[in-house]
Amino acid sequence: MSTGLRSGDRERSGSAGVDRGHLLTEQSNPASADLDQLPSLELVRVFCREDLRPQQAVEAAAPQLAEAIEAIAARLAAGGRLFYLGAGTSGRLGVLDAAECPPTFCSAPEQVQGVLAGGAPALLRSSEGLEDLGEAGIADLQARTFGPGDALVGIAAGGTTPYVLGALSWALEQGALAIALACVPAEQAPMPCTIDIRLLTGPELLTGSTRLKAGTATKMALNILSTGVMVRLGKVHGNRMVDVAVTNSKLEDRALRILRDLAAVERDQGALLLQQAGGSVKRALLMAITACTAEEATAALERHGGRLRDALSDPAHPVNGPQ
Repeated sequence: MSTGLRSGDRERSGSAGVDRGHLLTEQSNPASADLDQLPSLELVRVFCREDLRPQQAVEAAAPQLAEAIEAIAARLAAGGRLFYLGAGTSGRLGVLDAAECPPTFCSAPEQVQGVLAGGAPALLRSSEGLEDLGEAGIADLQARTFGPGDALVGIAAGGTTPYVLGALSWALEQGALAIALACVPAEQAPMPCTIDIRLLTGPELLTGSTRLKAGTATKMALNILSTGVMVRLGKVHGNRMVDVAVTNSKLEDRALRILRDLAAVERDQGALLLQQAGGSVKRALLMAITACTAEEATAALERHGGRLRDALSDPAHPVNGPQ
């Protein structure tokens, strides 16, 4: 466990503030020293070369990401919630990932939440000054009744954001799961946390602009975290999103193709099954494969914690078709 530093309302050292020039994300990248003089094609190629770094950084953090997936899934399985918290680009990426969970996994909107310094207005208009308020992160979590059974991912590319540090420290004090996600080495910017995820993408091509490589790596990591957690919670069968919310024609088409591919059900029959299953792809699949009723499918899924593969193995419902 990293204990890091407890942030006050403002991180200041004299009138000139704190010099963050030592941080990896604030250093100048020699590959872009002449960025303003490059022809557009060469500028694009420089970006393409540098944008290999986020994938490498995420791969290097695989053990910590895997640990986080298991720990978060355990909290959510016990009724807890997952909160992404950050300021600026980091916070917006958290909000984006949280917003994608309900349509993709039919999760309750409150199960995965994005907390952004400045709230909804900060999604569209910069409010980065709010990140200096260490107590604000705590207040935002308290407003959402964050508690010991919940999980927090504090996102701060440079690892020094008071809004995030204050929230992480407070979450630890509550006995909650506190996960830090940053793009600088831990020795440059310690963060209070249970699990410390560092995505070392190196200096940005535009010095200090962490919406670039750091932002890309953060989005990749959040994709992995949320998807991995939902896999652990049984919301995926094979590689299909069997808990997808059928809320528009595209998602209905996807649901019907899942039924076709996994249960050999033609579209007309699939549409009828979906209707009988109340729009639940998972329930419709169980009905198609085991020839059970919607009520029986619901009961079987409840007995097995919503895991389709386990429900298909239930001796009460012998499998009639493909799995």
